[in-house]
Amino acid sequence: MTDATWLNQREMRVWEGFLAAGALVGREIEQHLKREGLSHTQYEVLVRLAAEPDSRVRMTELADALYTSKSGLSYQITQLEKAGLVRRETVPGDVRGVIAVLTDAGRRRLEQIAPGHVETVRRVLVDVLTPAQQTAIAEGLGEVVTRLV
Repeated sequence: MTDATWLNQREMRVWEGFLAAGALVGREIEQHLKREGLSHTQYEVLVRLAAEPDSRVRMTELADALYTSKSGLSYQITQLEKAGLVRRETVPGDVRGVIAVLTDAGRRRLEQIAPGHVETVRRVLVDVLTPAQQTAIAEGLGEVVTRLV
């Protein structure tokens, strides 16, 4: 066994709380989106594309923004293409470059789903916390992300 610095009681509460909250919040989000016919990753793809001025982004940039593998994203994009919500285009002058583009149908579908998604996020996370807790969690998790990316 190594000379690990074991978690103290407070640190263990942080870790266990993070695991439990992440799993339970994630489950609620997935259940809502499943009823809408999308996975969480598919919904996030639509959100990211809608946020771009021209509703398009390179697949590699999209994978990085979603913290997912290129192959995993490719599968999700294929499913969204089959549903007519996204299309792929090649990058002019770059044979290997592929861009994901939000279709008009994709934008309409996102507009239909987004209110229920926001209600779910509020119900299971945001409205449960005080403003001070929201700030502390956002800052703390932001620091974790900064150190890992």
